[in-house]
Amino acid sequence: MDTLSDAFLWVKALHIIAVVCWFAALFYLPRLYVYHAMSEDDISHQRFQIMERKLYRGIMMPSMLITLITAHFLVDWGDATQHYHQALWFYLKVSLVGLLVVYHFLCGYYRKKLIENAHYKSHKFWRFFNELPTVILLACVILVVVKPQF
Repeated sequence: MDTLSDAFLWVKALHIIAVVCWFAALFYLPRLYVYHAMSEDDISHQRFQIMERKLYRGIMMPSMLITLITAHFLVDWGDATQHYHQALWFYLKVSLVGLLVVYHFLCGYYRKKLIENAHYKSHKFWRFFNELPTVILLACVILVVVKPQF
């Protein structure tokens, strides 16, 4: 293997690790919102605020940034042989990632709203909200692995 191939594989590995970390946080943060909305005492509210802040800033944000940066390099390096820019599945996947980024920042917005009012939305809303990244993950994996020809 040459140095460029080795670098590509290292970036790909880093990308997969970042995606796993990002999704773990995307799954867990709204679950914290469920518990936060159900909590009644100030100590619980404060505890959830700290947990949500650390998860959002310490794991979600860096993971998202690393995911997007490594994805950019993978597409640039891989496009010479894979021709991603000619495939509809690729644009659908990029669109889904865009929705995921919107969801990510919506989580940040909601985190701040919960600081102001822990009962901003019901725990039932958060349970539904928590399922959205799962649907996006399923669609992205199918698009990347199957590469359907439309």
